[in-house]
Amino acid sequence: MDREEWDRRYASAELVWTAGPNRFVAEELPGLVPGAALDLAAGEGRNAIWLAERGWRVTALDFSAVALGKGRRIAAERGAEVDWVEADVRAYVPPAEAYDLVLIAYLHLPSADFAGVLHRAVDAVSPGGTLFLIGHDRSNLTEGYGGPSDPDVLYAVDELTAGLTGLRIERAERVTRPTGEDTPDAIDTLVRAVRA
Repeated sequence: MDREEWDRRYASAELVWTAGPNRFVAEELPGLVPGAALDLAAGEGRNAIWLAERGWRVTALDFSAVALGKGRRIAAERGAEVDWVEADVRAYVPPAEAYDLVLIAYLHLPSADFAGVLHRAVDAVSPGGTLFLIGHDRSNLTEGYGGPSDPDVLYAVDELTAGLTGLRIERAERVTRPTGEDTPDAIDTLVRAVRA
């Protein structure tokens, strides 16, 4: 999808997702000491706002002005301070080793584009900082439910971890996520890595 398609999608509903954080973000990140965080492809900002409410200094980046506008409104209503940046994650170059947490949640791009984003995300992690990725696993196509149908944009644990040069892998595995009573669970890839 391009920027205009995402703007239309975000404009079509009050919220495309919930105002609460992604369940894996909420489960995995509370133990980290708050510092500077970068949320790449933040959408409406649900994870960025949740982090800000817990003391993080958050930069939330997305190319959809509509999504960022919603994020600003929700953050203001909740008293959360977030630095909202309108930019295309495929071209954005964050400062090197500047973030204690770099978050990529459900960013699904063609593999050639994603490789560049991942490389720059790794470079942005500060010493002692964490890179956290969560997204639809390739096995979800045949074993799970929902998500993109193009295997080239889906995650695989071994492929993601191969691109994390300079980081120590703390967790890298497939995880399941309930989707509803009458549907199979979704299968996601979860990777958490730290710069030594």
